[in-house]
Amino acid sequence: MASGNVVVLSDRPDRGRHLAEAVAPVADCRLAGVEEHWADLDATIGIIADVTPTRSETRVCLNRLLGRLQGRRLPAIHLVRSSQAAAVHEAQSLGATACLPATLDPSVVVEALFRQIHPEDTIAELIVRRHVARTGELINSMFHTAETGGIDMEEVERGLDPVMDAVKDGGLTGWLEVVRMHDDITFQHCLLVAGLTAGFARSLRLSGGDSQRMVRAALVHDVGKSRIPAAILNKPGRLDPDERTVMRTHAAIGHEILLASGSCDAITLAVTRHHHEMLDGSGYPDGLSGSAIGDPVRLLTICDIYAALIERRPYKAPMPESEALRVLQSMEGKLEAGLVDAFAKSIVVGLGRPAAAG
Repeated sequence: MASGNVVVLSDRPDRGRHLAEAVAPVADCRLAGVEEHWADLDATIGIIADVTPTRSETRVCLNRLLGRLQGRRLPAIHLVRSSQAAAVHEAQSLGATACLPATLDPSVVVEALFRQIHPEDTIAELIVRRHVARTGELINSMFHTAETGGIDMEEVERGLDPVMDAVKDGGLTGWLEVVRMHDDITFQHCLLVAGLTAGFARSLRLSGGDSQRMVRAALVHDVGKSRIPAAILNKPGRLDPDERTVMRTHAAIGHEILLASGSCDAITLAVTRHHHEMLDGSGYPDGLSGSAIGDPVRLLTICDIYAALIERRPYKAPMPESEALRVLQSMEGKLEAGLVDAFAKSIVVGLGRPAAAG
């Protein structure tokens, strides 16, 4: 994630807003005018200047910035409104580290700035990292709140777009790679399931509303783990039978937490309680089977199992994607075969990997 903020300096409010909107998916952004005094530059990682350099107020503002920097180099894209060499030289004298035409699309300008700030990363990678960090903070807050009470479903809503946008803009591969670097096993798992669910929903061409409902359910499906003892939850090895019995209570606990929270939709409640149910009746907590298990639960259960197989844990390496798909395909009778096949296709497309053998 790009830590720090970008300042968009503009004397054209509409253009300034468009530039700030283009920065927002990548980093925090502050829109400023030529009256800016640059009182605090410690958190500033870059500048986009869309101003008229011939105006005295502009020159005073940019010279004030140079004085505050005291020789420190700060990536600064200046948008010039003339192609003449004199305009470029003037911008450079006022601190520009690169000059671009003022008519360029804001996304191109932002990409040019971040090539200076993070030359080793693509914009897509930076966007995914930012979205993962934002969603991780939400899950952290949700689990902390759920330890003793309900959760704020409005806060959960704020986590939907970061997941869906990251998978749409940065691809499933980017999401999985960043998430698997997360230290906390439970948060890593929730983020993996959320990304996989978003990718699967896109592959199935679910409506925007249905996709949001599925991602919402994915984000909270393991909230019951907030009340599982840490010694069990974070055990650096496989659980013994007694510990597994305790761990299996998380689904029913999560359902109780959501009921207590209020304003929770039926799909989220069902997914949270039943994501460990199997079509043959061998799952938990209620031993449901067949038609008693709805489509949303069937879909998320596949994502949940796949995430558990490919995630990094202290006692095991991540399972290769092709092997994990074969495990899902071997669970015929427990998982819906048609959905498993559709999920495998979504993984092939999302990761650009060869399909698993049937």
